[in-house]
Amino acid sequence: MSCLGWFKRRSRGGESARSGGGSSGKRGASAPPSGPTTTTNLTTTMTTTVSGVSTSRSDDSSGAVRPVSKSAGSAASSQSQRSISSLYEERGHGQLRVFDYEELQAATAEFSRAQKLGEGGFGSVYKGFVRAADGKGDRIPVAVKKLNQRGLQGHKQWLAEVQFLGVLEHPNLVKLLGYCAVDSERGAQRLLVYEFMPNKSLEDHLFRRANPPLSWNKRLQVILGAAEGLAYLHEGVEVQVIYRDFKTSNILLDKDFRAKLSDFGLAREGPTGANTHVSTAVVGTHGYAAPEYIDSGHLTAKSDVWSFGVVLYEILTGRRSLDRNKPVAEQKMLEWVAQFPPDSRNFRMIMDARLRGEYSVKTAREIAKLADSCLLRNAKERPTMGEVVEVLRRAVQAAEPDGRAPVASAVKGKRANAAPPSRR
Repeated sequence: MSCLGWFKRRSRGGESARSGGGSSGKRGASAPPSGPTTTTNLTTTMTTTVSGVSTSRSDDSSGAVRPVSKSAGSAASSQSQRSISSLYEERGHGQLRVFDYEELQAATAEFSRAQKLGEGGFGSVYKGFVRAADGKGDRIPVAVKKLNQRGLQGHKQWLAEVQFLGVLEHPNLVKLLGYCAVDSERGAQRLLVYEFMPNKSLEDHLFRRANPPLSWNKRLQVILGAAEGLAYLHEGVEVQVIYRDFKTSNILLDKDFRAKLSDFGLAREGPTGANTHVSTAVVGTHGYAAPEYIDSGHLTAKSDVWSFGVVLYEILTGRRSLDRNKPVAEQKMLEWVAQFPPDSRNFRMIMDARLRGEYSVKTAREIAKLADSCLLRNAKERPTMGEVVEVLRRAVQAAEPDGRAPVASAVKGKRANAAPPSRR
């Protein structure tokens, strides 16, 4: 059946409720920093520790799964029984470059503050310059993520990043170039080296006034690229991958403003066989997590779809999903936009003022309807990311250079009053 027809039929019966990147590099062990060290055997570590993240879930998940009901279908049920760790052992680790700690230290000017690009729960990210793997040509810019030397959870997220990005490859995923893993008297050194994204993140361009606003057409191109990345994770890999942390700060932009998903430390393998979901501890970012995941810890690909719906509204409004600096009635974006349904006369009230009216109202309404379908309370009623991609492609293809061309009808979902975002 056609994608648009599917949306029409699904949305009529659904209930909408919203809550809420000197040395040429080498294969093998990384050279240690000065002083007594122990080089980590990454292959062994991947087989043990990372498998614990994805299979037994260790302290981040109970690993429990529930059987699928006879009447309920699951996209994941047709997925292969193979795991990311087995795919990594087959082909992933041989494709990643192993960096010396000293090389990365020199590349980032001793991890200087001037080279710092950002900081998060995992650690800090620095801009650096390294030689190409073949040792030829000029140094290339890279982003170096340095693990905070605190505790097991950050280490497990580092391992998950190496494992997933050592296997996954798509134009809309950030490329992991290599890693460094060294144990010394000064502690464990865990670093990741990514391709450099010169245009920062979608978050920077939507919410930080120091950056010029993205045009309407560019917003559509960026969100389409992000959707294609998610669809690849859900439907284009031998093992279904649930991203679990879809948000604007994790959508990086290359020199051509192509969207690339980054930060796979929270990613999980999807359910397999007769299982409908994976049960995990609730982690992620407040304002983006699906209500069923918050309430029960039940994680499916449709949890990512909910998060995508939130970001769609952020694209339209230029507002964060949760902003304590706004008036009380406007702090929770999903509650606020519920006052202005897509087909209402006042719908334009939600649109980002930085667009200066240079957008197609008709297309914007269709994007809002698509967002509403992603935000249906019943996860089974939400579209797949493949279906979302098809709707967004129609929007992009229909847009004229000024962004004012009509777009094919997409989602005629039932829109109800939004419920308050669930608190964790």
